[in-house]
Amino acid sequence: MKKAILISALLAAATASLAGFAAAQSTLATAPETATVNSIRGVDPETQVTVNPVYHQEEGRKNRNYRAQPPIIPHTIEKYQIDLHANECLACHDWKNAADRRAPTLSMTHYTSRDGVQTDTVAPRRWFCNQCHVPQVDAPALVDNLFKGSEE
Repeated sequence: MKKAILISALLAAATASLAGFAAAQSTLATAPETATVNSIRGVDPETQVTVNPVYHQEEGRKNRNYRAQPPIIPHTIEKYQIDLHANECLACHDWKNAADRRAPTLSMTHYTSRDGVQTDTVAPRRWFCNQCHVPQVDAPALVDNLFKGSEE
C-alpha cells in the first residue's frame, strides 16, 4: 500500500513538472523576437562603453593594518602568469632568486607543506600568490570605509 502511494505521488510530481516546463516553453515561443534588454547603467547594451583608468599603481612598501595581514604587492602584476604551470612571482621572490633581484624573500610558511614538512620549493597551497596578496592602488573608495588598523 505504501509503495502504491509513493509511486502515485512521484507520478503526480513528475506530471506537474512537465506541465510547468511545457507552459514555460509556450511562453518563450510566443515572446517577440525584438525584445529589448534594459541596462542598469541606462545605456543600450550594443553601445561600446570606454572606461578610463581611475587609479595608478603605487610603488613602495606599505604598512600592514594588522599583525597577520599578508603584505600588499607594491607593483603591478597585471600581466603576470600565475597558474598550475607557472608562477612569475617566484622569478624574484623565491629564496633562490630574491637576493639577486633585491626582492623580499617569501616567508618560511610558504615552504611548509600541509603536514608541517619544510621543503625547498613553494608548497602547493601557497602557489597562487594573489589568493592572499593584492596589488596596492590609489583607487577611489566605492563605499565608505571606517576600518582602523590595530595601531590606531
